Amino acid sequence: MSDAGGPYLFDVGVIALAHTEAPVREAALTYVRDAIAGDIDAVVPYPALFGAHTVLTTYYGRSNAEASRLLQNFMDAKRIHWNGELSESTVHDGFSQASETNVGGWDGYYAQVAIDEGVNTVLTIDDDFERFDAFDTEVILSPAEFSELNRFLEN
Repeated sequence: MSDAGGPYLFDVGVIALAHTEAPVREAALTYVRDAIAGDIDAVVPYPALFGAHTVLTTYYGRSNAEASRLLQNFMDAKRIHWNGELSESTVHDGFSQASETNVGGWDGYYAQVAIDEGVNTVLTIDDDFERFDAFDTEVILSPAEFSELNRFLEN
């Protein structure tokens, strides 16, 4: 995979999807594998791992122990830029981002991290990040794949 759109920030949904058995997980898994290998420049905020844990246990049926193990293993990736900055100014600016673009607080925070880290592209499974002009958004699932994921989650 080319790093032409990088650095990339990984949204919660991408991290979670890569750690499932969902039939459409390959798009997410490809990016995660490339990030682990250092083939792309990846930024992952540590709080996204807590979000992914919640998604894995709530929607994908992973046990707490299994989700924890998978994400701890992911954390071992040394070529990923792990962002642990949860400063007052980042949180404040994240809420400003959320307010200005009418997205949730977490998306505002991730957008602010993307801006602070000089991210060119946010990888996501929904289109909320398309409201931001400071970076590109790559929705990794096609509409058909997103529908397939929703059917998978309903079962």
